[in-house]
Amino acid sequence: MALLSLLLGASAMVDHTPATAKDFGVLGETFPIIETDLLLAIEQRLRHMESTGQFAALNEQMKAKAIARVKRPLPVAGLSSAISKRSWLHDPSVVVDNDIKDTKGNLIALAGQRVNPMQFVRLSQDLVFVDGDNKAEVDWAVRNWSALKSKIIFVSGSPFEEMKPHQRRFFFDQGGQLVGKFGIKHTPATVVAEGELLRVTEHVLKGGRQ
Repeated sequence: MALLSLLLGASAMVDHTPATAKDFGVLGETFPIIETDLLLAIEQRLRHMESTGQFAALNEQMKAKAIARVKRPLPVAGLSSAISKRSWLHDPSVVVDNDIKDTKGNLIALAGQRVNPMQFVRLSQDLVFVDGDNKAEVDWAVRNWSALKSKIIFVSGSPFEEMKPHQRRFFFDQGGQLVGKFGIKHTPATVVAEGELLRVTEHVLKGGRQ
């Protein structure tokens, strides 16, 4: 009974007056949220560039740069002319990731097996690496290696500019992948088959001739 009396007393003390909202006025200036459509902005910019000729000019600049890069690729970094002769044997063996079969389906190598490609394919041409901006190196390579016997590979310079005067095809070691694989640090250098290995040699030119 005491607990019931306490609850009834507390209920009588509750204020049942309905709540009302109050207007405190405007406290600051407000603005609508405006979000620009990014794709629309890009489209408008492209249309403006097209109408003013900027787009065509930009395309021509990019085209010219691409052609120039093809004609004269970035030189391979970290190479210099040889001042002492070096020669070593390179083992071209690799570990294959997948089973290798010939055209008839015969198994040549299992995945994970170490394989020397020289056991199956011979290096038909010598590889000759030169600095294409060094006339002595280019002349030396052309004089000593025929187009049938070798591939002359530039690590710097423009192979296209040298093709016409020498009347033969030249190549370029893009990104230095080949010289990096063979460990070449100086030019001119040659890679020649020697049995199932490759003989790598850095040559020294004296007075423009070896």
